[in-house]
Amino acid sequence: MTTDLEAADVPVVRRKLIEVAMPLGAINAASGREKSIRHGHPSTLHLWWARRPLATARAVLFGQLVDDPGDVEEEFATEAEQDAERARLHTLIEQLVKWESTTDETVLGAARAEIRRSWERACRDNAGHPRAAELFDAERPPPFLDPFAGGGALPLEAQRLGLEAHAGDLNPVAALINKAMIELPPRYAGQAPVSLGGDMLEREGTAEWRGAAGLAADVRHYGGWMRERAAERIGHLYPKAQVTESMAAEREDLERYAGRELTVIAWLWARTVPSPSPAYAGVQVPLASTFVLSKKKGKQAWLAPVVEGEGYRFEVRTGPPPESAVKGTKTGRASFRCMLSDVPIETSHVKAEGMAGRMGARLLAIVCEGDRERVYLPATQDHQDIAASASPTWKPEMTIAPDRRSMFTPLYGMETFGDLFTERQLSALTTFSDLVAEARSEVERDAVRAGRADPVGYAEAVSVYLAFAVSKCADYGSTIASWNTNRDTVGNTFARQAIPMMWDFSEANPFSSSSGSLQSMLSWAPKSLENLPLVSLPGRAEQANAVERAYDTLHVISTDPPYYDNIGYADLSDYFYVWLRRSLGSLYPESFSTLATPKAEEMIAAPYRHDSKDEAEAFFLDGMSRALVRIRDAQHPALPATIYYAFKQKEQTSAGGTISTGWETFLTAVIDAGFSVNGTWPIRTEQTKALKARFNSLASSIILACRARAADTAAGTAREFAERLLAEFPGDLARLRESNIAPVDLAQAAIGPGMRIFSSYRAVLNADGSAMSVREALSRINEALEVALTEREGEFDGDTRWALTWYQQHGFGDADYGDAEQLSKAKNTSMDGLVEAGLVESRRGEVRLLRPSELDPEWDPRTDRRVTVWELTHHLIRRLESAGEEGASALLRQAGRSALAESARDLAYRLYGIGESANRPGDARPYNALIQSWPEIQKLSRQQQSTQSTLNVED
Repeated sequence: MTTDLEAADVPVVRRKLIEVAMPLGAINAASGREKSIRHGHPSTLHLWWARRPLATARAVLFGQLVDDPGDVEEEFATEAEQDAERARLHTLIEQLVKWESTTDETVLGAARAEIRRSWERACRDNAGHPRAAELFDAERPPPFLDPFAGGGALPLEAQRLGLEAHAGDLNPVAALINKAMIELPPRYAGQAPVSLGGDMLEREGTAEWRGAAGLAADVRHYGGWMRERAAERIGHLYPKAQVTESMAAEREDLERYAGRELTVIAWLWARTVPSPSPAYAGVQVPLASTFVLSKKKGKQAWLAPVVEGEGYRFEVRTGPPPESAVKGTKTGRASFRCMLSDVPIETSHVKAEGMAGRMGARLLAIVCEGDRERVYLPATQDHQDIAASASPTWKPEMTIAPDRRSMFTPLYGMETFGDLFTERQLSALTTFSDLVAEARSEVERDAVRAGRADPVGYAEAVSVYLAFAVSKCADYGSTIASWNTNRDTVGNTFARQAIPMMWDFSEANPFSSSSGSLQSMLSWAPKSLENLPLVSLPGRAEQANAVERAYDTLHVISTDPPYYDNIGYADLSDYFYVWLRRSLGSLYPESFSTLATPKAEEMIAAPYRHDSKDEAEAFFLDGMSRALVRIRDAQHPALPATIYYAFKQKEQTSAGGTISTGWETFLTAVIDAGFSVNGTWPIRTEQTKALKARFNSLASSIILACRARAADTAAGTAREFAERLLAEFPGDLARLRESNIAPVDLAQAAIGPGMRIFSSYRAVLNADGSAMSVREALSRINEALEVALTEREGEFDGDTRWALTWYQQHGFGDADYGDAEQLSKAKNTSMDGLVEAGLVESRRGEVRLLRPSELDPEWDPRTDRRVTVWELTHHLIRRLESAGEEGASALLRQAGRSALAESARDLAYRLYGIGESANRPGDARPYNALIQSWPEIQKLSRQQQSTQSTLNVED
């Protein structure tokens, strides 16, 4: 197996859009918006971690399949014609990435037509290729392949764009999700639901059941059947709550409900341990992180503990909660106070009691459905007794993985997945799981009556979506699910990529109609099915190891491989695997033949699975290298492959630079596999709001457009590499900034352009003849980034250059006036001028820069005779924090000069880098937020200017 593309296999290729230009602003905006879309989004079929937005996947695939006009000179001869055609294609992408376009056949049809047009060009170009008959079928573009399919966004969007989609994943849960998205729906597309019955089918024969609409209708119908049967069997475990006359007499908000029975939404519990106080030995006391029930304005509710001798109870109070209620009994991360004796409950005591099996749970309150509101009732003994009466017939005994980075419950004695559920939750989930098989028999019987050609297969398909509903119930139905006091809803287990320890939890009523109920979980799949591609080729999803799998067909490849050690997919997905195995194990015996998901082959650098961190890294590098060789060999030679990657883990090098172990290991695998990097794009794939709140969050995935390296690629020298970095890197960096890459992502995104240069050589040779490693190359790239950022400083005014240097040395802290004055002379300014300009405060022989919040709120750049880049940047931050993007845009419009505004953005990039390097995250965060908001600030500023111009004309 060679690592370079043999000359005989090299076809005539045209550069694709993704190798030249992409409309990042529109893609990022659509991807960010998509994160807030729930109903109908395919991701709601089943939870998976680190999914890529559909908008991103669709745009990237279109970009790698469609020719850039610059390489279609026979149709677009001049640069102006090429620019115009590129703008047209970008406009199509801007339409294509919108959520509304997921079912817009007009837009999708236009995109498919462009893909076909480019593929037909490739076929004409290569009519004389020795393997033309094998490689270039004008009637059928190559099939799509994602060997690390995960949540399935990439195969689904390939299918939406008209390609035959193939998805592979080692994890059986991921493989099943992909099967439910790209394989089953096309198989039964356009068919009416069998639940209508024979007579109804004849009457409804003229109705148009487009796409998977018929399948969706049957999932709804048999899901309802399942719910009815479940209620008959275990409904007695979920009683209604009585609002007594005495309750109503004590609380004004309960008067209208006096004497009524209300449907329970959730029971709220707190874990308990025996009190460490000798005076209350053996008494179980609550470990409550809060006693607040609702934070909604005007509807606040909280619990007031009432101690009665050696016992206690809770009363529900309304109105703003006191601080004591907000804190509950928690005093630290896993430490509390005894509610009876006020004695501290240390973390060691909590862990010891948990490991000894003496951790219990106490019912705190009951949440009910009222008349368009939540009704909070005090806990009652009969409700606690009914919960305790549950006797499940099965319990998952699989041990939770010993990965203490993400699995925390074993520290407290909850060592198996069964330990994460109450007895009543286990009874419900086992009942629901067993009913999936019974529902399958119902579907098969009705499918036979309806005359379906494949009644068994159809029944199996419906049961997959019913099993997903049960799996989603498990996500909301564990003792790790919290009560969301801001939204008054049941939270889910996987609020993050971990199984944390929850001290107080909500137990959802599966027979209510609210969040966490079976009815709610059953509603997601039909909505998702109705938004799947209407016109698509059948897909294929397989459980397969990307490291070992060989391919006999060449493909269009786009993939999102594991990110070093970021997420332990197998360990996390075991939570769902145990329930899916019970529901579907007989259907897919090969996928569910083992007690747990595959771990040994999973390609992540999980330290606990290896003897050392180095061994874990070596395992990842070896696996990634072998997988990428497989990908390279399966890649169609006329098309680039696209690979998503995002990682932020920094480590100091001996030279003082900073590199990322995850990036180094991944890129070494890319280069060793024989790829050259032809294009890199930072695409926003994470929620913007989360990034603004968390300093270390990555907003973007860096997407690499790669082609197999030609066999005759020459080696280069370290000097040539350095010279090209110096010449090409500033332009690359400018393009990244034009795409509004967030400062927190800049260092990661800049790796791409540098690696494009590095990977264009067969090897880069040092002066001693040794090959430069990826680690060395990354260090050189970081140095080039620093140089490129620093070079912009010479364009700033003297005041700004002084402030920048002072900030680099002292931040916003006090320092000696003499040093400040000496620096001012070097920067061709003066201390009096800096004070007058409002940049600094000088007193008692010391000087400090003013923070944005300390600047004059009445500042107006139109009347300031000494406007500086530093001043504008920090006033924009002040206005953004106090008045949002609207307020900042007004200030930007007042500043007027576009060059000044662009310099302010450049300064924000520079200051973020300084703050991060100096480990001052609080200082750096506002600069990151300003850059993220920059497109919206500019847009609003232009709109304000346009409105003002219109008013002036009218006047």
